[in-house]
Amino acid sequence: MKPDSTTSAGKIRRIAYRALTAACAVAIAAGLAGCGDSTAGTVTLDFFQYKSEAADWFTAKAREFEKTHPNIKININNSSDATTDLRTRLVKNREPDIITINGDINYGMLAEAGVFHDFTDDEIVDKLNPGMVKIAKNLVQTEDQSKKRLYAIPYAGNASGYIINADVWEAAGEDPDNPPQTWSEFIALLKRFKEKGITPIEASTADPWTLQAPLSSLNSTLVPESEYSKLKDGSKTFSDLWGTVSDELVEIYQNYTQKNPAVTYQQATQDLAAGKAAILPLGTYAIPQVRLINKNANLRFAQMPATDNAKEQQLTAGDDVMLTMGAHTKHEKEARQFVDFLMSEENVKDYSEQQSAFTPYKNTYVGDDALNGVLSFYKAGKLTDFCDHYVPASINIAGFLQTLIQTGDKDKFLNSMQSEYDKIEARNFR
Repeated sequence: MKPDSTTSAGKIRRIAYRALTAACAVAIAAGLAGCGDSTAGTVTLDFFQYKSEAADWFTAKAREFEKTHPNIKININNSSDATTDLRTRLVKNREPDIITINGDINYGMLAEAGVFHDFTDDEIVDKLNPGMVKIAKNLVQTEDQSKKRLYAIPYAGNASGYIINADVWEAAGEDPDNPPQTWSEFIALLKRFKEKGITPIEASTADPWTLQAPLSSLNSTLVPESEYSKLKDGSKTFSDLWGTVSDELVEIYQNYTQKNPAVTYQQATQDLAAGKAAILPLGTYAIPQVRLINKNANLRFAQMPATDNAKEQQLTAGDDVMLTMGAHTKHEKEARQFVDFLMSEENVKDYSEQQSAFTPYKNTYVGDDALNGVLSFYKAGKLTDFCDHYVPASINIAGFLQTLIQTGDKDKFLNSMQSEYDKIEARNFR
């Protein structure tokens, strides 16, 4: 997830953070703090829940759990600013008992600090999708491979690629069930749409964060996750890692989007639902929004190929929801009971249907038929994480990407990314 103008200031801040984390851990372990509480035989667990779109679902499941566990009460805290709120609670010795968290760099930093339960050797790991487990371990922000452990159980997966309006494809004589397998095939498809007067790609650059989706979709094949550690030791630069994807993004956005690409995410989903474009280059998370506009939308989801070798394509996927416990909960037994309840096959399937997600078990189930097009990647474990999960959140990737696709100036984009990254690394203390 997620020190100052001088190196020494950065060192002090880093040291202070570690000291504070250690203090929190000692206090909680000693029983001086903790959100879970018990009164007259009833244990109250504090459940920190980050995903606003699923707040009602998790609340309903907590009440369902309480009915069969009368000695356990679940106090749910749904947060609209999960990263900040969770950090604040940890600093104030208010470590939650159960936590849902997004699998990104912010999770990785907290996991490295030791505030989450370690599930690495838990028997449940043998039942989980290896690709999703690998993503979770790789996110832990340490260069020591022995410390890249499983500090949260993957609960629901998502993917980045592109959403297909199947009706538009079929009307143009294209097969939505057999999307392109290589970059050249993908570009040829876009050209055919354009020649027929169909908007190939619905852009939404008014919300620049949406540009990070195709960046990650393409980079999963182009750049192995292990390469990002080389940014830290200086053996690789953004020019080395993101040069090809920069060219591909410029080609897509300068040649194959609608005349006015500066529309919002909401407008883009509406346009795809209305059949105004063939492709929406976003992730599976956008499917529920499209269906909200048109519940009968005929959709597919595809991997975005980045090279001309079909066999080397990887699916950009993420542990959208991860489930864990506080490392120092006073009610580990009860917290684990709730975790096991949520991890039941019935519940993970129900969640996946509600949120159009992938389930975390080896026999992966998809909550929306539109996802079947990339299910083979999940089953084969051909998954890599979002590349922006390896970039400090303070870097304005979206803004730099917006300038890139507007100007086509690849060098400026790569140099800006490198400059910002170097500034942050200069302040970090290890």
